[in-house]
Amino acid sequence: MSKAGLEVLKREVARLERGSSPIASARFSTGVADLDNSLGGGLMRGAMHEVFAASMLDEASAAAFVIGLALRAAPSAPVLWVRQDFVGLELGEIHAPGLAELGLSPERLILVKARDGPGVLRAGEEAARCPPLGAVIIEPWGNPKTLDLVASRRLMLAAGRSGVPVFLLRAGGAPLPGAAATRWSVKAAASVPLEASAPGHPVFEVSLMRDRAGGAGRSWIVEWNRDVRSFSDVGDEGGSSLSGGVVPVSSGGPHPEEHGLRRAG
Repeated sequence: MSKAGLEVLKREVARLERGSSPIASARFSTGVADLDNSLGGGLMRGAMHEVFAASMLDEASAAAFVIGLALRAAPSAPVLWVRQDFVGLELGEIHAPGLAELGLSPERLILVKARDGPGVLRAGEEAARCPPLGAVIIEPWGNPKTLDLVASRRLMLAAGRSGVPVFLLRAGGAPLPGAAATRWSVKAAASVPLEASAPGHPVFEVSLMRDRAGGAGRSWIVEWNRDVRSFSDVGDEGGSSLSGGVVPVSSGGPHPEEHGLRRAG
């Protein structure tokens, strides 16, 4: 991209970030009042949000957190997930019963696979331009060279124009300069057992690493309830007997136990 083109792109992204576009400035609630208030009323709908796992053991939890956000943003519209092939080899393939356990009907999911990082980003940007979609999840592996500042601005711009929230799930990746509206780190937390000591709902410790509106530097412990499709604030009340790290999102990986992944029974 030429220098002039880059400047135009920067100005357009800045305009969307200021909320001058009604589509881009619309927000959706997580269900956690304190978290939403810290974000100025919830997450921006027409924006790109970046999510990291705190460690390789938390990759499944990061994916589950993103699925929860996608369901909050899109209660009924299709969710498109663009995934690099190598993610499936490392972490396991997406498991339909696991999605159902989180409240996402597999019939609502459009899964797109790409061979490499550039392919994932191209497909993700095209999907982000499609208003009928409820949300777009983009999952490259690691830090592909094409995931630079220009690429992240293009994703932000596409989301801003369509109003479709984009979640960049950074499997095996490390933070880089980017244009994401928010950046999160996720790790599993202890869940609260249900009646008869049944395993509780998935619980996550989520840290807001970056917020372009200025609210970064805070953490919350939140629980995802698939029945009401909402997060709630657990605070320091979480139990310690059952781990929230066995979120059944993926299966079939070479070493699923290492990543807290399992098949749903």
